[in-house]
Amino acid sequence: MKKIILWTVALALLLAGCRNEKGKFEVGQKTFLLNDAPFVVKAAEIHYPRIPREYWEHRIRMCKALGMNTICLYIFWNIHEQEEGKFDFSGNNDVAAFCRLAQKHGMYVIVRPGPYVCAEWEMGGLPWWLLKKKDIRLRDNDPYFLERTRLFMNEVGKQLKDLQITKGGNIIMFQVENEYGAYGTNKEYIANIRDIVKEAGLAEVPLFQCDWNSNFENNALDDLVWTINFGAGANIDDQFKRLKELRPETPLMCSEFWSGWFDHWGAPHETRSAESLVAGLKEMLDQNISFSLYMTHGGTSFGHWGGANFPNFSPTTTSYDYDAPINEYGRVTPKFFEVRRLLEQYLPQGEQLPPIPDSIPAIAVPEFELNETARLFDNLPDPVASEDIRPMEFFDQGWGSILYRTKLKASGLKQTLAITEAHDWTQVFLNGEKIATLSRLKGESSVVLPALKDGDVLDILVEAMGRMNFGKGIYDWKGITEKVELISENGVTELKGWEVFSFPVDYAFSKNKDYRKEANPEGHPAYYRGTFKLDETGDTFLDMSRWSKGMIWVNGKAIGRYWHIGPQQALYVPGCWLKKGGNEVIVLDLGGPEETRLKGLREPILNVLSLKGSAYAHRKTGENLDLSAENPAHTGSFDAGNGWQHVKFGKTQVIRYFCLESLNTHGGDPYASIAELELSGEDGKPVSRQHWKVVYADSEETNDANNIASNVFDLQESTFWHTGYSTIAPPHPHQIVIDLGEDKAIGGFSYLPRPESGKPGMIKDYKVYVKKSPFKL
Repeated sequence: MKKIILWTVALALLLAGCRNEKGKFEVGQKTFLLNDAPFVVKAAEIHYPRIPREYWEHRIRMCKALGMNTICLYIFWNIHEQEEGKFDFSGNNDVAAFCRLAQKHGMYVIVRPGPYVCAEWEMGGLPWWLLKKKDIRLRDNDPYFLERTRLFMNEVGKQLKDLQITKGGNIIMFQVENEYGAYGTNKEYIANIRDIVKEAGLAEVPLFQCDWNSNFENNALDDLVWTINFGAGANIDDQFKRLKELRPETPLMCSEFWSGWFDHWGAPHETRSAESLVAGLKEMLDQNISFSLYMTHGGTSFGHWGGANFPNFSPTTTSYDYDAPINEYGRVTPKFFEVRRLLEQYLPQGEQLPPIPDSIPAIAVPEFELNETARLFDNLPDPVASEDIRPMEFFDQGWGSILYRTKLKASGLKQTLAITEAHDWTQVFLNGEKIATLSRLKGESSVVLPALKDGDVLDILVEAMGRMNFGKGIYDWKGITEKVELISENGVTELKGWEVFSFPVDYAFSKNKDYRKEANPEGHPAYYRGTFKLDETGDTFLDMSRWSKGMIWVNGKAIGRYWHIGPQQALYVPGCWLKKGGNEVIVLDLGGPEETRLKGLREPILNVLSLKGSAYAHRKTGENLDLSAENPAHTGSFDAGNGWQHVKFGKTQVIRYFCLESLNTHGGDPYASIAELELSGEDGKPVSRQHWKVVYADSEETNDANNIASNVFDLQESTFWHTGYSTIAPPHPHQIVIDLGEDKAIGGFSYLPRPESGKPGMIKDYKVYVKKSPFKL
């Protein structure tokens, strides 16, 4: 009884400081100050659009029970302004209501309004319609971009300015832009965004900017709080070393402490250890370092909102489980209990954690048939005539699939159809029969045509997956972005005179089809419709493992994308979107299902790949790099320890192919690992990595983790290439070969080892080979 009374008093005091009474949150000496008292931010990152509104309060209470005192959230511009000038902050978009719910439960809020947010979200949160302006400069001082950003931020201000702590609300900080150092160096642009945030009335609380310890100085503004992002396992003293040198009196905060990682289609489910997570949190708490746990609860990128990584196009799954302490559907995990036990030790005196809320019930749905079919080619919308190929944005389409149709001339020659470039998953049909499937993941872009006769109909159906959400990849036009050509011994002919059909992702569009009770044995792209009945509702997971690729709607709600390659094989359907009695399901399947049946599972399927290995492997069967005739351009040894190391060649060389060969490691183990590689140009500055491709890696771990070779230039310092360890580890030497995509003048390179201390794969001795022509494989 005494404990209950103490907990009640403590909660009442906290609520009094967090609800309705004006307060202040400030930057003090080596600490944040909440109403003049030292305050360590323990923030849980969760995203309201990734959680059904009906479950918002449950997830907030889960974060509170974990031991957090703050909710951190992004605002996704593109979900609030899906059409230019039409803003929507209602329903699941009501961010102000979400903040008030957090306040109801004694939680403060940190808001990160962008305009860019990344978050593995479509286009990093930027609206697709910005790309209708062909020459737009995104995340730059482009007048149109800044104008639209200002209009959006003013709308955010209308929603949230009165919820700042100074006005009796619970918002204690706003972020300016997001990890801009990974994009470029432009202090003028950051200053413009800061001023836009201020003009929107969002500066009665501290403004901050986040970046990595290796680049935060590039865009750091004197009047903003500086915070650092890094993941579990990082050397925390090293992460804050430079910041403490520059600002010895500033409060320290890790604004994104990564609890796990996100999943890509065609790659294994990502996990991170609870042990390293808890150790990092403890080390920060012992030093009064604030943090935001990204993610505490990831949720789901429902509908079409999942993004894709850069520079290699690697789309993310619908599930954003993130291996977080609270899983995708709001349940506790072993990681949750480990973190809760730790945070319980750092509560204010006399305070106790509230009990963990009950889980939302899960149900199984018996197998049912989707017995109505509407073939896509039998349900074409009205076409738009276009002489030239153009991306879907220029047909005023943001998401979904697009069909390009033209008629061909007779030819008995061997002809290759070349598409530049198809974004992202393409099927080619001739007179209604599929002749090829081309995937952007694999770099596929051409098909050999059979003999043609006059009037043969060519259809190219392109499904747009998520726009890239990182780096320069945010310039990610969809559909066919440049041209379609016929290549033969007689030359090259660009095809003209197209009919274009748009297939958006709206439920109303999917429902308004001529559904018939007939089969589709050819497996042509089609919509399928069926129903199932429930006596009781609950969360469930629709098993999509017998379907090919597409999207699904349940009772009008866009559930998300599925793809048979995995690792996700079942889509989360929140019970609050189901109803007693009949429930409607519509599936758009583009590649043809094995059978048209579905069932609902009680648990997700997050780690089943139908491919052998990873879709992103960089060594073909039988390939072996032959360096016997090559002379190294440079030999050397890396220092032990973490952090960037920079190497100069002594002369500049024009190259296209770069090979790093690891000869041994500081630990004497048989592995090699690299977090990031950069090449420096004549001016000593890093050259663009936008067009880089790994053409060979002798070994990479793709079973127990997604340690693929292209991680060395994914602009994510916490991911890395690691040679294989789930089977017998191959010995040194290990090689990675990168095609720069064009000739570059190179004078040196920089190497970043994996961020954890004392781990295997820390390269010691190495050789570098460079060429203008490909290496022999």
